[in-house]
Amino acid sequence: MKTIFKVIGVILILLIALIVAAPFLIPTDAIFNKVSEQVEQTTGRSLTIQGDKSLSVFPSLKLELNDVHFANMQTGSRPDMASMQQLAIHIPWFSLFGGEFKLEKFVINEPNILLETDKSGKANWQLFDAVAKQPEASPQNSEAVKLPESFDIELGEVAIYGGSFTYLDGRTGVQQQISDLDLAILLPSLRMELEIKGAITYMQERFELDVKVDTPAKVIEGNTFNVTKVLSSRLVDVDFKGSIAKQGQDIQGQLSLSGDSVKSIANWQGIELNAKENAFNAFNVKGKMHLQGEKFTLTELLATLDALQIKGSSDINLGKRLAVNADIDLGMLDLNPYLPEVVAKNEDEVEPAADAPAQPIVWDDTKLDMSGLNSLDANIVIRSSGLKANDITLGANQFTVNLKDAVANLSLDKFAAYEGNGKGKVTINAKQTPYKITTDFSLDAIDAQPLLTDAAGFDKLMGKGSLNWDLTTSGYSQKSFINALQGKLAFEFADGAVKGANIAEMVRKGKELIKGNLGAVSEGLDTGFDNSEQTDFSALTGSFNFRNGIGKNTDLSMLSPLIRISGEGDVDLPMTTVNYRLVTGIVDSLEGQGTTDDSTGFKIPIRIEGPFHDVGISLDVSKAAEDEVKEKAKDKIKDKLKGLFG
Repeated sequence: MKTIFKVIGVILILLIALIVAAPFLIPTDAIFNKVSEQVEQTTGRSLTIQGDKSLSVFPSLKLELNDVHFANMQTGSRPDMASMQQLAIHIPWFSLFGGEFKLEKFVINEPNILLETDKSGKANWQLFDAVAKQPEASPQNSEAVKLPESFDIELGEVAIYGGSFTYLDGRTGVQQQISDLDLAILLPSLRMELEIKGAITYMQERFELDVKVDTPAKVIEGNTFNVTKVLSSRLVDVDFKGSIAKQGQDIQGQLSLSGDSVKSIANWQGIELNAKENAFNAFNVKGKMHLQGEKFTLTELLATLDALQIKGSSDINLGKRLAVNADIDLGMLDLNPYLPEVVAKNEDEVEPAADAPAQPIVWDDTKLDMSGLNSLDANIVIRSSGLKANDITLGANQFTVNLKDAVANLSLDKFAAYEGNGKGKVTINAKQTPYKITTDFSLDAIDAQPLLTDAAGFDKLMGKGSLNWDLTTSGYSQKSFINALQGKLAFEFADGAVKGANIAEMVRKGKELIKGNLGAVSEGLDTGFDNSEQTDFSALTGSFNFRNGIGKNTDLSMLSPLIRISGEGDVDLPMTTVNYRLVTGIVDSLEGQGTTDDSTGFKIPIRIEGPFHDVGISLDVSKAAEDEVKEKAKDKIKDKLKGLFG
């Protein structure tokens, strides 16, 4: 028994001695040369070591190589495709003595990896040409290779810590880089699933990822392969499941993106997005995507942004100039959260009391930046079941946006609002400054009061009718656009009223003047705006010709029972004032507005003037007008006496 223990002890001593002496007995250079030879035979690229090499055998056989360099393709932008501070190679003991050399695990520290294409589009990650069989050339497989059935790589696990990973497109010069790698790449075989798990940093933002490729051999041979990708971060979560073909030139599958804040993403990209608290927050995009070459197509699109819901499809050309084509249904579109504070009302804003004095209108002089219109071309059809912008509310509508070389054409194809409908177009030319805007609209059967109230805060006109305008302007801001307004606006309304004054009552006062009783009507000839008063009409027509923001009218006509009203004057938009003179004629015939008698008998002038928020309406009783009234009164009295006494 003692002899057996002695033998076992000797064996243990010998094993310990062997382990201690192994690093000195095993030829490290020979092992490295074997690894380097295997790499070059497999990839056609050289693997060189410029630092120290060391070998440890316990608890496993591990070769550590420092300052490692892996050669790039000959047409690459730099000599090395990859370099690393240290590469630790774990080698199974049995592979040293078997007929097949295998690698169990790689640990890479601080790598500097470059994936690139040259000017012809050749990729430096095509590493296996040296062992691949080249099939017969054909247009479909000119870039394809075929791996021998007996060839395989079994890495087990590749762990990458630190360093950077750069992608460079040699044709466009576009470069992207990720850093602070913490990845585990599981590759049991080229013909089994490849999985990449871990985290990376891109533009100082950390992303967790999990990528699976069904068969790496398909990637090498240029065949179609399936891939799933899950990426998560504080900014966005991305989930893709689909296929990749033609060496990355054809990608299609189901794509999902979601996040809590568009504003945070914009800020991350260096874009200042000054949005309201309830705008540009949570988003979710789902759809079927297809990227083929430089064309990106998205179908079955279902997206949400805040409270908005979007459906449709689009295709984007990602060439030298971005081009977008889309057909979008926006559902009920409320733009107020996305409009600038100077335009849209805050939902939390307390409405002023009904009897509170109106406030002056102040045009905003903040410079607008429309240079973004030159960043892409687009042709987009947009529909919505309803639209809210500021106080304007529309029904079902459809419009087309065509953007080409910084010129935007907005065509209103379908318009339903304020009980009417319409069509029109807007052109914005941002190709040069000052920017130029032209509009041409035709609205029919429109309810005037809610439209003008919502659009311009003007609630003094009631009635239904048509509103047409052909206006142009140029400038940099809302104020400059108002100051440069040119063109024509025409209107025609029926069965309505003008709020603010009872012209019929003024006419009755005028009748007192006919009787010569000036004192009886001295009070009340000059009145301000009174919301409780109004003048009914059966027809109201007219037009304004604008020049430098000032609209001149000479053809106003309003028909009302027993009176005819004509007018002329100015509406000064830059100064937000009105200066207008109406002439009211009393219809002699009791047939009223239906009479064929055009006589207006005695005429009374009315002056409308003041700022938009406090318009004054009064009888125009200047000295000359008063003298004329007196003479008319005398004539009327004489006529009445003749009729009475024969």
